[in-house]
Amino acid sequence: MEFRAYVVRRLFLIIPVLFGVSLLIFGVLQLFSPVERASLYVTDPRQLAHLDHIIELYGLDQPVWTQYGTWINQVIHGNLGWSKVVSMPVIDAMANFLPATLELALFAAPLIIVGGIFLGSKAAAHKDKMADHATRLAAIIGWSLPTFWLGLMLLMVFYGYFSGLLPPERLSTQMNVLVHSGSFIQYTGLHVIDAILNGNVPVLLDSLRHLVLPVITLTVVNLAFIMRLMRSSMLESLGKGYILTARAKGLDENTVVKKHARRNAMIPVLTVSGYIFAAIVNGVVITETIFNYKGLGWWAWQSAVHLDIPSVLGFALFNGILFVLTNLVVDLLYARIDPRVRLGEQAR
Repeated sequence: MEFRAYVVRRLFLIIPVLFGVSLLIFGVLQLFSPVERASLYVTDPRQLAHLDHIIELYGLDQPVWTQYGTWINQVIHGNLGWSKVVSMPVIDAMANFLPATLELALFAAPLIIVGGIFLGSKAAAHKDKMADHATRLAAIIGWSLPTFWLGLMLLMVFYGYFSGLLPPERLSTQMNVLVHSGSFIQYTGLHVIDAILNGNVPVLLDSLRHLVLPVITLTVVNLAFIMRLMRSSMLESLGKGYILTARAKGLDENTVVKKHARRNAMIPVLTVSGYIFAAIVNGVVITETIFNYKGLGWWAWQSAVHLDIPSVLGFALFNGILFVLTNLVVDLLYARIDPRVRLGEQAR
């Protein structure tokens, strides 16, 4: 019952937060001229030749509060303007590129989070032993590697030296033609899942082959951070009084580490893990650009380079909403893992 009340309170708090996000993005919009803002209301490229009419139609020369009401109404109805980079409405562009980034996140995030928690826990449980030293060294090396350098090195070795063994992009030319033909049904836009649902093994293997290098690039850097955070959090938990009590009761070390210490050490790791997943879904710009992996990050990069204002602001709005929702999920998981969170809120 307490948890349900906590969930309801958190859901109500989303409303003012989303309102604040919308005000922030709308405030940025006011830095542009009415002609530049008019592109946010374009639904057809032919309208770009009649921006004066758009300004008058949507009241872009009216008071700020009137403009905000008009803009938020357009956002609610999914009109975020026209993306010049990909020649389609911004909302359609986001829907088109999101599956690629989501597929990347679904493969990389579990490796980062589960691997980081496991290795960090092992390092803390074997402090100052060989396993700990090896894990810390790997974490330092992984965290020190620039993403762009690691991606380029992987491409140089596995695509250049080994003659296209692990190529960039999402699919090979042949498989891409097959996926967009009438014989292949795109249920989700995620090639791995769609290939399984279509029973198409060649597309499945080809999409997995193209995922390897970007997933490795994301995993190596972020895994190192989660590993280090989990190790320090576990060491702090292992020094608490309740751990000493558990050991004094005669519990074996495996139970003490896994059942008592790890659960409490998970709280700071949970926060970071949630935001890492959100960051990947938002579009990892550098990784997607290096591997020409056409997801949200690639689209955002192209939009920024070509000064495509509607696309950049649409991407910013998507980012804001996603991080608000991620924060909500993390808070709920907090309350589930540690009841003191919701009890503490009630006490206040």
